[in-house]
Order: sequence, then structure tokens, then C-alpha cells
Amino acid sequence: MPIVAVDSLSLQHFFPSPGLSSSLSPSNFIVQDFAVIMIVAAIMLIITYKLRQPMVIGYILAGMVIGPYTPPFTLIQSVETVNVFAELGIIMLLFVIGTEFPIAKLKSVSKTSVIVGIPESLGTLLIVFFIAQTLGFSFFDSIFIALAMSITSTVVTIKILEELNILRDRSSVLILGVLIIEDIIAVSALAILQSTATAGADQVSILQITYSIGIVIAFIGGILILGSKFIPNALDRVGKTNDYTLLLIVILGLAFGLSFAARALGLSVVIGAFLAGVLVAESKTAAIAKVITIPLRDVFSALFFISIGALMNISLIPLFIVPAMVLILSSFASKLLIVTGILRFRGYDYSTSLRTGLGLSSSRGEMSLIIAKGGQDIGAISSSVLPVLGVVTVVTTFMAPYVIKFGNKVKFLSNTDND
Repeated sequence: MPIVAVDSLSLQHFFPSPGLSSSLSPSNFIVQDFAVIMIVAAIMLIITYKLRQPMVIGYILAGMVIGPYTPPFTLIQSVETVNVFAELGIIMLLFVIGTEFPIAKLKSVSKTSVIVGIPESLGTLLIVFFIAQTLGFSFFDSIFIALAMSITSTVVTIKILEELNILRDRSSVLILGVLIIEDIIAVSALAILQSTATAGADQVSILQITYSIGIVIAFIGGILILGSKFIPNALDRVGKTNDYTLLLIVILGLAFGLSFAARALGLSVVIGAFLAGVLVAESKTAAIAKVITIPLRDVFSALFFISIGALMNISLIPLFIVPAMVLILSSFASKLLIVTGILRFRGYDYSTSLRTGLGLSSSRGEMSLIIAKGGQDIGAISSSVLPVLGVVTVVTTFMAPYVIKFGNKVKFLSNTDND
């Protein structure tokens, strides 16, 4: 007997579809909606800053406040505007993440990170998939939830490690290496899932999956092999003009151009945006590119998280607390046991293994929500998935600093015992 059975008919107003949106053009309300989003977000960020909580929580809560399903009235006039902001936010967020992964860095990922990252991600995915099925979620709901829960938040985790001043710690280096593997798996898997999910669960075959994997590999390989020979050099030539406006426009053209190319092939825009970031990272102007795109990164990532919060019906969130907590506990335990077990087997000491496991188990965030939004965009998942992962993101982001701090105390106690 499933713990919770989600009735899609009863939730048809939970997540908007194009047919339920305002009949008027988003341009009629975009200035008003953008103003509301920025003002409420600023207020919520001040509150979360005072409470010393991560900004992503402030963004999601701001979205909930202004969303079209928050009583007593909505502050947002056009749902289409929110969806447009979410799409732009996804592209820019993945582009910026890609700029952190030049090809040389991808090649330098340690063997241990690969050995830990692949089985940890796949193991967590399988365990969470079967648990989601037990909870009553559909086949594709379970797959998207499992993929989302198998990915640790890179943004939140790195931020916490920086604040604790342990970024150069042995366990932190291992965490960063595994995060790279997880992000690559997530981006590639989302592209494959989106291309196969459109056929429906009953029509998915080995041939269809093989074809989708082939498209993804060909796209990634073509961009990295051919693109890396021409695009970085072209960016360097633009950079020599010292015209930062020109460089910014060229970079944005690359990011949105590859995103469009990915979509035209039936893939997710995230893989195009991510690869655009990788190509920019290959150029000599990468440092300048990062500096001039920081304001865009901050604005668009904020818009993405706010839009996710705005598209949640907070009155129905209590329905998903139980499955969300079950998923959090199962993914946390899976990651912790797999990571700790593999590192211990490879000869790492107990404290390093445990701290690495805790760091990778603690937080879900941007990639989890991007995966959910990707499934919703193609109609592959029900309206229950996004609020479940929204609850997961808020809860795990809140508890992540405490979990990682606890791991740091384990290191201190271990050193004390050795002394």
C-alpha cells in the first residue's frame, strides 16, 4: 500500500499549464511583475541574511509569497512571465556552472572522484527510484525524482565549505571532484530523459534509449571536439578589442545559441548552456568572461529560484511533507553509506570518509529543481514533483551547514583522540 497516492486531477491547479495562463501577453505585465519580484526578493534576502541562512531559501520563499497561488491574492499578473524568467534563469545558471569546468579540469578529476561519483550517483538513483515507486509516484515521476535526489547542490556545498574555511581540506577536495562527476551525469541524464520521456512510458524501448544516448554523446562530442578548436580562439580575438560589451554579447549569443541547438535536437537547453560555459572556460578571456557575467549570473539565478517558488501552491505543500521527508532520509542514507563505504575500502581514514560522505549527502538545490523543471516542460511528470523537490530543497539547504559542521567536528575529535 503506497504511503501517498497523488491524484493528478485534484492537483490540476497546482502547477500551471499554458492553457491555464493569462490570455494576455506577458509583455503587458513584465515590468510590473519584474518590479514585484525584485522588491519582494530584496526583502526576503535581507531577512535570510539576518538569520544567516543561504540565499536560495530566501529566493524560494520570495517566490512563494508573490506566486499566483498564495492567498489572499496574487502579486504576479502573468504566469507566462514567470515561466520565461525560469527558462532564462536555467540557461544562465548552467552556463555559469559550465565556466567552472574547463576541459583540462574535467580531465584532471582524480580517479577516486570517478570511482566514488559514478556508483554513488547511480546507487542513490536506483534506491530513490524504488522508494518513489513505493510512495505511489508514476514511472517517470519516480525517474525524475530519483535523478534530482542523486545530485548534491554544488552552489550550496561550495558556499558552506568556503564559509567554514575548509575548502582545501582533504575531504573537501574529494567532495569537489565528485560534484563535477555528479553535474556531468545530471546534465547528460536530463538530456537523455527528456528525449525519451516524450515517447511515453509504454513506448520507451532499448532502441529509443540507445538513439537518445547517441544523440547526447554526438552533441557533447561535437561541441567539445570541434567547438574547442574554433570558439575559444574566436573569443580571444573578441577579448583583444577590450570592448567588454562586445565580449558579453558574443558570450550570450554562444550560450543561447547552443541552448537553442540542443532544443532543436530534442535535448534539454541545460546541456547546450553548460557546454557553452565549458567552451568559454577554454579561452584566455575566461577570467574576464566570469567577471562580466557575474551580475547576470546573480540576477538570472535569482529569477530561476524565485520562479520555482512562485509556481508552487503553498496550500498544498503539507500533502507532500511526508514523501519529501522519506525521500530526504533515503537519499541521505544512500549517499552517506555508499561514499563512506567506498572511501574506507580504498584506504581512507574514518574521519575523511565520513566527512566526505556527510558533505555529499547534505544538500539538494539548483540541479534538483532544474531537473524537475525539465520534466515539467515536456509534460513528462505530474504536478506533484516540483513541490516535493521544493520542500526537499528548502529542508536540505537549511540543514546542510549543520551537517557539514558536524563532519568538521568529527575531524576535530579524531585529531584530539590521536593526540
